[in-house]
Amino acid sequence: MAKYIAVAGKGGVGKTTFTSLMLKYLVHSNKGVSILAVDADPNANLNEALGMDVDITISELLEQTKDPKAIPEGMPKDVFVEYRLNQSLVESKQIDLLVMGGPQGPGCYCYANDLLRRHLENLSSNYDYVVVDTEAGLEHISRRTIPQIDVMFVISDCSARGIRSAGRVYDLIKGLKSAVKEVYLVVTKTTEGALDQLDEEIGKTGLELIGDMPLDPLIVSQDVQGKPLFDLPDTSIAVQSVARMIQKARL
Repeated sequence: MAKYIAVAGKGGVGKTTFTSLMLKYLVHSNKGVSILAVDADPNANLNEALGMDVDITISELLEQTKDPKAIPEGMPKDVFVEYRLNQSLVESKQIDLLVMGGPQGPGCYCYANDLLRRHLENLSSNYDYVVVDTEAGLEHISRRTIPQIDVMFVISDCSARGIRSAGRVYDLIKGLKSAVKEVYLVVTKTTEGALDQLDEEIGKTGLELIGDMPLDPLIVSQDVQGKPLFDLPDTSIAVQSVARMIQKARL
């Protein structure tokens, strides 16, 4: 049975950076491990961090299924949707990727979301890990499109405002119908002594701080050059810090 891991937080705090480095650790520390990555953030860029090309998102495919003329004559709608969903999976040697994408237009996606949930449940049986880079609103989890979460990392940047935002995300998690078994706080872009100054704000959130990801000039260099963060060397302080956190979470 797959272990579901989610990464949440507001935009710009380093969710995708953390997710890509977690995936790097899982791939390189477990020989033969199978991983499905799901980019559920409307501002999708996990594929760039992993160095993978995506032709079409799931939301774009689901929008197409709302047009009856798009469904071949004689083909049941659920079969057609399943077929199109299978086309959205980007496969590689190490990681397979699904990109949700943002809303494409008005209308109810209840039927399509139900099919998507079943599709993910069926897919997960083929993997050891399902890793979800989600949005701050956690819509895919609250709608149960993502069926379960074993471990969630809530990401904040190194600011009081960021920590307070992470606390609000945690409040959302506690209110979800879908159970989240373990929740940890990760603080990114830290400098020496910064966590001590944020200790009171962190305490107010009720979140367990599992670690921090320091400011890393190698990440800046990789981003400037447009290179995948997945390819960062093991000497990177961010790579090393994420590895320690994943070990601590016993993943």
